[in-house]
Amino acid sequence: MPIHKIMENIYSVGAIDWDRTLFDALIPLPYGTSYNAYLIRGSKKTALIDTVEPAKWEDLKQNLSKLNVDKIDYVVSNHAEQDHSGSLPHLLDLYPESVLITGKKGRDMLVPLLDLNEERIQIIEDREELSLGDKTLQFIFAPWVHWPETMFTYLKEDEILFSCDLFGSHLASSHLYASRHDNWLPEAKRYYAEIMMPFASRIVKHLETISRFPVKMIAPSHGPVHDKPDLILQYYQQWVSEEVKNEVILIYASMHGSTENLTMHLTDALIHRGVRVMPFNTISADIGEIALALVDAATVVVASPAILMGLHPNIVYATYIMNSLKPKTRFAGLIGSYGWAHKMVDQLKNLTGDLKVELLEPVLIKGYPTIQDYEQIDHLAELIAEKHRSAGINGA
Repeated sequence: MPIHKIMENIYSVGAIDWDRTLFDALIPLPYGTSYNAYLIRGSKKTALIDTVEPAKWEDLKQNLSKLNVDKIDYVVSNHAEQDHSGSLPHLLDLYPESVLITGKKGRDMLVPLLDLNEERIQIIEDREELSLGDKTLQFIFAPWVHWPETMFTYLKEDEILFSCDLFGSHLASSHLYASRHDNWLPEAKRYYAEIMMPFASRIVKHLETISRFPVKMIAPSHGPVHDKPDLILQYYQQWVSEEVKNEVILIYASMHGSTENLTMHLTDALIHRGVRVMPFNTISADIGEIALALVDAATVVVASPAILMGLHPNIVYATYIMNSLKPKTRFAGLIGSYGWAHKMVDQLKNLTGDLKVELLEPVLIKGYPTIQDYEQIDHLAELIAEKHRSAGINGA
């Protein structure tokens, strides 16, 4: 990543990972990502906020060298996960006089993760301040976005919030600011869906905290800086709200065509009733796209053939992810086909135990669908549309 000057004596010095295609061995990265680190030069002290993925250490090192940084007084660790903290051992070796700033929970995670020397760590408390001379850092504890030790760093004089993973996006780009990107919003929403959605109730409280601070910029640890912070704050308020849209996600797998025919018939029946439908074939679907769709959808229907009386493994995987993400979905349904017997309903209930959904009457048929089976699918479509209307869901 080239060095970007954000304001006077404030620089983005992290690294761009143009070629990374998968995060946490799970999340697809269609546009790569970045590991953002920020250098702040005060009149008396210099601080670095976060580091980079260990594989990108040389990028950070070169950027610091280009800025002629011969001393770093404080290294702030907002989050212990290695894509932000992994280069700390190298940095602390390179700048032996530097002190690592973090909370107690941060220390308790960083020491075993990175084998750090505790004597280099200074523990701070929530809302504590640290002077750099003419610039002041204030630390705001923000647990569970998305680890228990996460915190924000607020630069008081310049009104910049260094928000760690919150408000981030996996988006590699040569542009510093979100306002220069046509696709920053879908990628920010996708990031929320994949990383932050399980912690929506926590984020509501953190948004309340942030509202008490004047914020001119939000500088996250992944993706572009939000130079118009009101926009991302407004969208987050919408995403964490209880509001859902008149949308149905259909997650399906089919072996011999029966379940796919049921799925396509339900798709058409819902569209006919004014419901937006998003089908995802698990053979080819991007799990990140499914997560993105889950942010707003009122209803999810999974469609599966029975394999050894159970759900198709792709459906099990997708349903497990959905349960982990804890979307605000109101209703869930199950359709599918079986040969001789099945236990799919009980399995689905077990897989979705963390979801606060109303499970609709399943439509499970034996063999290839008949006219009567399609009539059951029509009835399910009417039931879903009526559920949406009765709940006053947007667009219904």
